Amino acid sequence: MRILVVEDEPHLLRSLAKALREEGYAVDTAAAGDDGLFKAESYDYDAIVLDVMLPGMDGWQLLERLRRRKPTPVLMLTARDAPRDRVRGLDTGADDYLVKPFDLSELLARVRALIRRGAGKPWPRLEIRDIVIDVRSRTVTRAGQPVWLTAREYAILEYLAYHRGEVVTRTALYEHLMDESDDTLSNLVDVHVFGIRKKLGADLIVTRRGHGYCIET
Repeated sequence: MRILVVEDEPHLLRSLAKALREEGYAVDTAAAGDDGLFKAESYDYDAIVLDVMLPGMDGWQLLERLRRRKPTPVLMLTARDAPRDRVRGLDTGADDYLVKPFDLSELLARVRALIRRGAGKPWPRLEIRDIVIDVRSRTVTRAGQPVWLTAREYAILEYLAYHRGEVVTRTALYEHLMDESDDTLSNLVDVHVFGIRKKLGADLIVTRRGHGYCIET
C-alpha cells in the first residue's frame, strides 16, 4: 500500500514516514501544500496523511482541490482541537481527523482502517487454504502456526490476497507498494515474492509470464 504524508515539520515528517515504512507501507512525502497536491493528483495513493498548517497552500485548500478530482482517503492532522475545526475538516472531505500530539499506534490504526474502508474490504481476516492473514494485527499464520514475514513481504501478500483471482502486474505492485526512494528498475518485487513462497509454499503465488503475479481462487 502506498501512502502520502504531507507535513511541514521535518522531525514529525521523518518520524511518520519511518513508522509507516516499518509497517510495510510505501511512503512518499511532501513538506508544502503545492508539492503535496501535485503528488496527490499524480499518483493513486491508498491513503493520505495531511497536516492542516502548511506553507503556501494549507491543508484545507489542498483537500478542497483534491476532492474535485479524487476520493483518496485522507487523515487530517492538526493542533486545533476546537469542534468547529473538526467539523470543517470533515465537511471539506476528510475521512478522519487526529489532533496533535497523538500516539503513533493510534495513527497507524486509523490509517489501516482508512485503507480498509477505502478498498471496500472491512474484514480484518483473509483466508487462503490453511493460511490466515490478520489485517488488523498484520500477522500471518499457516496451519495455526505463526509465520514471520518482513514488512514488504507482508504488504505484497496482503495486496495479492485482496486481489485474489486477479493477475497483478509488477507495475501495479511497484506503484502501490514501493515509494519514491525505491529503484523501480530493480528486482525488489521478485525477491520479496521469492521470500513469501519460501515461507508459505512455492505454489501460493503463481507467476504469469509477461503479466505479473496471482493468488488463484
